[in-house]
Amino acid sequence: MKRNTKPLILIVDDDPLILSLLGNCLRMAGYEVAQAQSGEAALDYVAERLPDLVSIDVEMGGMSGLELAQRLKSRSVAFMFVSAHAQEEIVARAKEHGAVGYLLKPFEVNQVVPAYATALEVAGELRRLRENGENLTAALNAGRETSMAVGLLMRAYQTNRIVAFDALREYARANRRKINDVAAAMLDAEELFNDFELIISKNR
Repeated sequence: MKRNTKPLILIVDDDPLILSLLGNCLRMAGYEVAQAQSGEAALDYVAERLPDLVSIDVEMGGMSGLELAQRLKSRSVAFMFVSAHAQEEIVARAKEHGAVGYLLKPFEVNQVVPAYATALEVAGELRRLRENGENLTAALNAGRETSMAVGLLMRAYQTNRIVAFDALREYARANRRKINDVAAAMLDAEELFNDFELIISKNR
């Protein structure tokens, strides 16, 4: 299966409004977009054409987004999650299932393109590693963690991907640490902070 020079994104969501919104945003940004309203339809599409990235709604009728993710992972197809779950939940799920990015609902229109662009960058790096015959699990995990940390910074400070990544890199250099180490610490701190928030809310 051949790839086009223009990145192809397959959006999988059982909500026609979300499909339309995401599709329009990404087409205006210059991407080629395909759409599917179920996991089964997405797998049929992938059997015919290989997308550069599959965007998966976690909660869908029929085949769940998580099941679809597992099937795509077994075929080495890059995917990201779109979810209405709380931020710490989607970050944990993305890490666990091997997603290259995520977008949290409800989202602002200006968050769409940066989130997908970041996920495509990570997906491209993973593809290059595979094409070069490199089995670098640590490198793959590093790319995902860095991508998700950039996403956290973008959301927390309402900034774009470039500014967020530059801030992450500057912090790593200033503290003489690897970018991925800083990214991993950020994700762990996010999860730990939310654990304390849940405990406190229960004890109030």
